[in-house]
Amino acid sequence: MSRGLVLLVNPNKVHPPIAPYALDVLTTALEADDFEVEVVDLTFHRADWKSVLAEYFALRSPLLVGVTVRNTDTVYAFEQRPFVGEHKEIVTEVKRLTDAPVVAGGIGFSTMPFALVEYFGVDYGVKGPGERILCDLADALATGRDPGTVPGLLVAGPDGVTRVPPAVLATRHGKPAVPLPTGQFEPRVWQVDGTASYVRRSATPYKVDNLRYYRHGGLGSILTKNGCAYRCSHCVEPDAKGTAFAQRSVAAVVDEMESLAAQGVLDQHTTDSEFNLSIAHAKSVLREVVRRRHADPAGPLAALRLWVYCQPSPFDEEFAELLAEAGCRGVNVGSDHVRPDLLAGWKVTGKGTAYYDFADTERLVRLCRQHGILTMVEALFGMPGETPRTMRACVEAFMALDATVTGFSLGLRLFPYTPMGMAMAERSGGVRQVPGVQSDTATGPILLKPLAACSGPAEYERQFMFDEHGDFRLVCYFSPDLLPAGADANGPSALWGDAVRQLWDLVPEGERHRVMLPTLAGMSEHDNNYADNPFLTGLAGLGYTGAFWSHWREREEIMRQAAERAAAPDPAGT
Repeated sequence: MSRGLVLLVNPNKVHPPIAPYALDVLTTALEADDFEVEVVDLTFHRADWKSVLAEYFALRSPLLVGVTVRNTDTVYAFEQRPFVGEHKEIVTEVKRLTDAPVVAGGIGFSTMPFALVEYFGVDYGVKGPGERILCDLADALATGRDPGTVPGLLVAGPDGVTRVPPAVLATRHGKPAVPLPTGQFEPRVWQVDGTASYVRRSATPYKVDNLRYYRHGGLGSILTKNGCAYRCSHCVEPDAKGTAFAQRSVAAVVDEMESLAAQGVLDQHTTDSEFNLSIAHAKSVLREVVRRRHADPAGPLAALRLWVYCQPSPFDEEFAELLAEAGCRGVNVGSDHVRPDLLAGWKVTGKGTAYYDFADTERLVRLCRQHGILTMVEALFGMPGETPRTMRACVEAFMALDATVTGFSLGLRLFPYTPMGMAMAERSGGVRQVPGVQSDTATGPILLKPLAACSGPAEYERQFMFDEHGDFRLVCYFSPDLLPAGADANGPSALWGDAVRQLWDLVPEGERHRVMLPTLAGMSEHDNNYADNPFLTGLAGLGYTGAFWSHWREREEIMRQAAERAAAPDPAGT
């Protein structure tokens, strides 16, 4: 007998659609605890989402409503487009239609959870992996227990948002660590169910429809571990997901991959922070895929096409061989730069030491080429110390790699608990504008206060997304050394168009077919931003599958086909 109904809502309306994997994880855990779970997915209801919610709540009265926030914004410095405003509209409508308490979570939510609990006006929040905390909260509501007894839960109260402290945490070396009130930089292994094989469904009413997402977006998702033990200065994941690797059972992971493939989701990509970090576990997953492919040559995994995110190191010959044997089609590698002086202190382990150099990237691309695996190599320009000279050196080195596709990004979105975000707040001290800290919508100096100088975590987090009037002001960073001579690097919305044009000029026109470049308005119909990208939506409409970058070289022809299809008469006459 069901202990009660829990509703999970996906408010993400970005296309091409990305399946809300977190809701499959939560559904699996809640169903194992004897709760009935339903999903209202608004991704495919961008225009009629209000009527979808109204119809649902007219017939059902859930015990609890969970809302997942995958992204707060596009994280694209040249667009600075927030999503949380749309999400708030949806949460407000949910609250109007039901008296059930609302809890928010997700990776985007976890980057600024105290501020978003306040902004959305929800009752509860979960920072980091949510399956254990959400089950505990549902149990508390079902049994009448005080939700304030749920470890790790954020609770909205008359005095603001507070977090129920978890039990004393264990560090990597087994020493106890006292959790901070904000929950920042904690090992969140205790929040993860590492043994369960998450149930993935297709075409089941009120569940995530994984096959529909695949047909409209070209990829399915798979998670082999949660969290990240590294501490790269621009990355949200060690704080938001946890500072230790929470490895999942190898059998559970591959069971899930096999289930998705049997449903027709043949292109699957890893959603780990990086697949090859904790490489022994990654190799074990690949060996199990290979074993099952050999044991059942006609089975679902025989047609698997795997796409993985990796760092340049560790990546050896054995790993490349296993990837190829497991059906890997492409590796997306976040090399970020070529200059050791820029990477030092930027791409680092938990101890602050560099863990790769450009020779590792060269080896990775070479090994992948030898094993027939496509590669996308990404660089990120605009970190502190970036100049036109360092940008040129990186472009020349990356182009010489001759990867399948090379992606160049410029500018960085700052978040509250990234090492870089915290450092910028310390430098600003709430009284000075830090050169390079920028927002397109800023109307005055961007003064960031460190956490210790704020009234609490909500105030601290809020300033990275909103100004003092509550208007959106997404804080970004560009190296001020990329500005033209005489430009005001202290301006709150300094223009960085010259840096974009410099970057374009560094890539020969005859080579641009294999490069993703940032764009300014009207500069090009192609850019490397995901949200509502015409090329990506064209891909999906034409039925292409696999990582979108694997089709980048053919984008002109694909865009032409998409335009022809859009202009063709509808044979049904609708």
